[in-house]
Amino acid sequence: AGEARFHDECELLRPIIDGAGILYVVDGSVPYSSENEAEMEILRWTGQPSLALINRIGADDFSAPWEAALGQYFRIVRHFNAVQAPFEDHLGLLRGFGELAPGWREPLERAAQHLREQRHRRDHQATTLMATALGDMLGHVETLSLHEGADRTVATQTLRERWRDWQRQREQRLRHDIEKLYQHQRLERQESELAWAAGDDLFSERARHAWGVSRTYLAAVGFGAGALGGVGIDALTVGHTLGAGALVGGILGAAGSVYYAGKLDRFKLGPLSAGGQQARFGPVQDPQFGYVVLGRALEHAWHVARRNHAGRDALALGDSSDRWMQHLTRHDRVALQKALHTPPRDVADARRRVALEDAVGHATAAFAAWAVEHSSAGLAQP
Repeated sequence: AGEARFHDECELLRPIIDGAGILYVVDGSVPYSSENEAEMEILRWTGQPSLALINRIGADDFSAPWEAALGQYFRIVRHFNAVQAPFEDHLGLLRGFGELAPGWREPLERAAQHLREQRHRRDHQATTLMATALGDMLGHVETLSLHEGADRTVATQTLRERWRDWQRQREQRLRHDIEKLYQHQRLERQESELAWAAGDDLFSERARHAWGVSRTYLAAVGFGAGALGGVGIDALTVGHTLGAGALVGGILGAAGSVYYAGKLDRFKLGPLSAGGQQARFGPVQDPQFGYVVLGRALEHAWHVARRNHAGRDALALGDSSDRWMQHLTRHDRVALQKALHTPPRDVADARRRVALEDAVGHATAAFAAWAVEHSSAGLAQP
């Protein structure tokens, strides 16, 4: 009868009696009560290795009385924020549990090493995913068959919208792939996208200012003024490159939004045949576009990779602009610019794909170094 009355309690104690350790977690934002002492005393009677965690969930802080009480019943007492603790702190907790009993140290150290290697593999896969998406987006082309007499203005608008819609969808697919990789498939969003600020679309002027780079930077990495001034800009009506380097340079310096909004891409007509002409829109021509896509991808991937699964709040992404590039060496900056300016031509272009992935890998490390450096100031908190 007694066992039936305390059935749940007996089930909880059974693994401990069979040799399991005790991990006792309390909410440090809730006031300590002596009512907890009865169960803590029973757990102490078992004689098993024990560790208590104070995980403060709410805003109030009653950690001090909890710590004083727990120290009387458990061998180790630690403070641990399950939502904000970084990956290394999780591993440290696992290793700490291994110190409770001599036979536990080695297997838990192996478990920590396995998790560390798993994280390394995932980070490498994330780099590959970002590089693949970046190559796809930089090289994407939309086509449309035009019959004789077709309105080129309408065709241009149609292809532009299709091209931009495809780019947005490809970016969203990358985000889903990154979230799945780090097992955050149910990450809360605002509407159907991540919680970017309103208007922070891939093609918005805000995105350009947040993630783009200056003409000075482009020139410094070998994208000279001549190349920058006339970078593949085609007239939408006649399909010929404009010889207006000085004009475009002025547009970039004085009204970058006009350049960015109107010259991301290009419209070209193929040769006339019996069936009409094929209109092509793309690939992207703006040298800043790759930096915009890469910056947004790095920001998203960094936060997702470091987000604990205990978190339930919406993922809100910040604005680090191009400051993270300060952590790139001169060599890596030049390699990144070259990889963005000459992306893979197709899936079989292995050399350029490797170069792009390598450049994105260095960019990922630079972004992480910047984020860690500034996290104490609250600038890169997930």
